[in-house]
Amino acid sequence: MKNKLLILMLLASTFVLAQQKITLDKIWGGEFRQKNINNIESMKDGESYTVLQYSTNYTSIDRYSYSTNNKTSTIVDGSALKEASFFTSYKFSPDESMVLLATKRKGIFRHSFTAKYYVYFIESKKIVALSENVEQEPTFSPDGNKIAYVYNNNIFTKDIASGKTTKITNDGIKNEIINGVTDWVYEEEFAFVKAFDWSPDSKYIAYMKFDEKDVPEISFDIFGNNLYPSQLKYKYPKAGENNSIVTLHLYSTEDEKINDIDIKAEEDYYIPRIKWNKESHNLSYTILNRHQNNLTLNLVNASTLKNKTLLNEKSDTYIDITDNLTFLNDNSFLWTSEKDGFNHIYHYSSTGSLIKKITKGDWEITNYYGFDGERIFYQSTENGSINRGVYSVKINGRSTKDLSVEPGTNSADFSSNLKYYINTHSNANSPNIYSLREAEKGKLIKVIEDNVELKDKLSKYDIQRLKFLKIKTENDVELNAWMIKPKDFNPTKKYPLFMYVYGGPGSQTVKNAWGYSNYMWFEMLAEMGYIVVSVDNRGTGGKGADFKKCTYKELGKLEIQDQIDAAKYLGTLPYVDKGRIGMFGWSYGGYMTSLAMTKGADTFKMGIAVAPVTNWRFYDSVYTERYMQTPQENASGYDENSPINHVSKLKGSYLLVHGSADDNVHYQNTMRMIESLVQANKQFDLFIYPDKDHGIYGGNTRLHLYNKMTDFIKENL
Repeated sequence: MKNKLLILMLLASTFVLAQQKITLDKIWGGEFRQKNINNIESMKDGESYTVLQYSTNYTSIDRYSYSTNNKTSTIVDGSALKEASFFTSYKFSPDESMVLLATKRKGIFRHSFTAKYYVYFIESKKIVALSENVEQEPTFSPDGNKIAYVYNNNIFTKDIASGKTTKITNDGIKNEIINGVTDWVYEEEFAFVKAFDWSPDSKYIAYMKFDEKDVPEISFDIFGNNLYPSQLKYKYPKAGENNSIVTLHLYSTEDEKINDIDIKAEEDYYIPRIKWNKESHNLSYTILNRHQNNLTLNLVNASTLKNKTLLNEKSDTYIDITDNLTFLNDNSFLWTSEKDGFNHIYHYSSTGSLIKKITKGDWEITNYYGFDGERIFYQSTENGSINRGVYSVKINGRSTKDLSVEPGTNSADFSSNLKYYINTHSNANSPNIYSLREAEKGKLIKVIEDNVELKDKLSKYDIQRLKFLKIKTENDVELNAWMIKPKDFNPTKKYPLFMYVYGGPGSQTVKNAWGYSNYMWFEMLAEMGYIVVSVDNRGTGGKGADFKKCTYKELGKLEIQDQIDAAKYLGTLPYVDKGRIGMFGWSYGGYMTSLAMTKGADTFKMGIAVAPVTNWRFYDSVYTERYMQTPQENASGYDENSPINHVSKLKGSYLLVHGSADDNVHYQNTMRMIESLVQANKQFDLFIYPDKDHGIYGGNTRLHLYNKMTDFIKENL
């Protein structure tokens, strides 16, 4: 009898565990956080790698063998470092005798930050501060003798042996002149901060200078805890306004002279990339016109300052910038381009003549990993636009090998000799698995992290599987989508529909990949009885240039048409209540949600727009003009699909959310939307997060935001 009672109690306990509820406290408290491998760096021997290990009060750098995945040593033990016990990133010197440790990191914008750096000498365990200040982007010279860095908009070098510091530039002034790091718009839209590069022989430093004196300034209050607010001021070129004047320069470490490079470009241009080739005296740089549809790759000789053009590419729409330029030992180079309609790898000679188009097909190269002398390693959509696989191919375009673990999203971190790689795999219903593999055939060496603890936690919840579907619109356009159905789904019942959107150029929300915190929120909403769906409209990525670029000069028009058509189709399903369809989006998704609630007012009952663009005239030059040209050239494209011009159509429940210190999509967007809504006598809900930027996070902020959004959904959908 006792045994039977015990079995019944265990069964009851198991049932209770299986029925645990997903809550926002658990989501944002880290209950469903997956384990990741931090700061992987391959050592120069190609046979070992390092990772950053976090402890409670310190960090360390541990070394592992690729062939066995066994830990072989601790290179830096943070517990023994008084000055830099807790460092957040590291960089090895070229000979790996030293390592730069970053402490006291303080963010500036999305990618940029300052930090207090220390040089750690591995053999002696000696540690020395790089300078008395905080620095940006410190970088060892290739010979390991010096470190270049930026402080207060000027470039410095430090001789490691003597400790001598040399100030290379002297004209750096905040909000006027920047040397060696990018301005706000380059950082945000071309995705790089370090704007200098050592030559391979350490004799030159090529650097970019940004003259932003004539760029209009944005400012907003930072309320903080002081009696009087302070102000953040920085240069932000909105669409059609002045950009920084960017110039390219060469500093000689031997004679300590600076030479200007005559880039011979038209008046308005960008320099989105610089890179030395295998010859120490040749610097490549990319020139992109302001419309971003004419790209030139140039090469300048550092000794003679003579230029030559390697290639020129033009487009009827725009050209995306990547980091996929690779110079081979003979100074021929690999390049990716979507000039045939899909992004593929091309091989050019050292003089810029096309040798071969290496990959081809109706699929996209989504990442380039490297070339080992025989085979090229890359990531692509060969297995479908919602998937990502890891592949290799010979440089002659033959003998493609699939190195992916299985369908889903695979990405790779390769050893320096491209002999091994760490594969990260997830799918829509399973978190990351990290596995160490041989690059020749993808053979498994060892699973490093399988997130089994998270999987065990998830098994105690009634998780509804995310399923993929395709939606064909009235315009005969096929769109990728996914759906999560409610717990105990009954096809004879009617359920409210909640749509998650981003929708911006080249983006994808419909991917066969683990969705992190938002995914668990969507699961929570499904648990509450909502059908949750996401649809990738025209303009999104993974399906070729025509699908992505058809929105050119009219951002929002086709995208919102697709979302409305998808919602209407979903509303015809027997289990969807077409009178209860809502939408949520952030940033571009907030823009889309605002259009849905205005241009799609007859379809959508409620919408939540977080940090939305409400008029493209308010957004930055590089991003907006890439897709729209300037407002002076394309006024109708800007105005006809700006939500502030359609507020009179609003019918449903609309929640606007913004951070007051958003440096990216300025709070101005929401303020102008508010004024338009007020003048149209339209009621709406509003919440502002003081001093929060575009990410709206910190402390309990995310928990508060998602509680607010969840309550709004429950009340209005």
